[in-house]
Parts: sequence; structure tokens; C-alpha cells
Amino acid sequence: MSQNRSRLLAVVVALVLTAAACGSGGDDPSPGPSPNPTPTPTPGGTTFTITSTGVSPRTLTVPAGSRVTFMNNDTRVHDMASNPHPEHTDCPPINQVGFLQPGQTGTTGNLTTVRTCGFHDHNRDTDTSLQGTIVIQ
Repeated sequence: MSQNRSRLLAVVVALVLTAAACGSGGDDPSPGPSPNPTPTPTPGGTTFTITSTGVSPRTLTVPAGSRVTFMNNDTRVHDMASNPHPEHTDCPPINQVGFLQPGQTGTTGNLTTVRTCGFHDHNRDTDTSLQGTIVIQ
């Protein structure tokens, strides 16, 4: 009979510990870790258009995590890159735009660091009409 009481006591202790470990679920103010999803492009206001007269607009302001699209509406090819020329090291996600044929679009990587990034056409680096700025907030 003593063994039955010991077993019963062990079962009751195990159930109490299990219930305490589970908790009610609603009282914990801190949710568990959440995954870090890849930021998606922000709709509207995130496109530069390249034409024969240059880049428009000259400056875009976007929230951190955004991606920016460059649309080549010119008849010439363009190779968009981060400043400074020729290193292209200030804002590496811009370098993902790269070489654009007429009619083609290219998108930056995720712009996650709050800062101001300049860009230019690598092949026409002194042409100020093909230079612009992305302000990441």
C-alpha cells in the first residue's frame, strides 16, 4: 500500500509541475521570439525613373527596410551604383540595381541602415542629372 501512495504522490507532483510550467498563456507580457521577416518594398514613392533628362525624383525618403526600384525609361543603358565612384561602398544595397537596359527595372537590396545614400550612373559618374539620394529613416 505504501508503494501505491508513493506512485500516486509522484503522479500528483508531476501533474502540478506540468500545469505550473504551462501557465495560463495570457499573463506573460513578453511574447516569444518572433522571426525576422525580410522587409518588403514599401508601396508608392519608392521608384526612381531614369529618362533622357536624368533621374526623377532626385531624392526619395523611405522607411528603414524598404527597397527602391529604378526604372530605365531612357533609350540608353545605365549602370546604377552607390557612391562614391568607383568604389561604390557607401550603400551596398544600391549596387544590386546594377546594369539596366532600356525598359528594364532593377531593385535595391533592403535598405535597413538609417542614413543618407548617394548614387550615380557608374558609366557617367560626372553627369549630375544621373545622380540622386535615398534618405533612409
